[in-house]
Amino acid sequence: MKRMTRRAITLIALVGAMFTAAATAAEPAKKAAGDVARGRYLAIVGGCNDCHTAGFAPSEGKVPESQWLLGDSVLGFAGPWGTTYAPNLRNVAASMSEAEWVKFTRTLRVRPPMPWFTLNQWTESDLRALYRYIRQLGPPGEAVTVYLPPGQAAKGPVLQWPAPPPK
Repeated sequence: MKRMTRRAITLIALVGAMFTAAATAAEPAKKAAGDVARGRYLAIVGGCNDCHTAGFAPSEGKVPESQWLLGDSVLGFAGPWGTTYAPNLRNVAASMSEAEWVKFTRTLRVRPPMPWFTLNQWTESDLRALYRYIRQLGPPGEAVTVYLPPGQAAKGPVLQWPAPPPK
């Protein structure tokens, strides 16, 4: 009887260890899926698509997710600095590691209308989640129209951005 009990206990311990190992092995995948979901949420509530997805705001967000964050070469934002276009974030993220992305977004200083001053305040885990979301979206796509300096006319429509208030 003692032998059966010891064998049963050993078997139960082995089965338990297998389940624990399987659960532990699944944790990174579960965390990664959670990070991607969080990154998607942050892209939405952070308004990333409003500029970085062509036609997003005018269509009330009805752009297929497969087209999200590919940038916008059509609509420019014009002001005293010239004309800026929302870059393709898939391209940007694809050109750097996750650690480089965190450093880049923490130190970003760009022309309007990008609210870089709010992005600089995101937590590291949120920046990593956004990066992971962007990277899983699919192929990086093409680069968008580059910045146009003051005096150079845009070929397409622009939103005229006001000058900052006097200091």
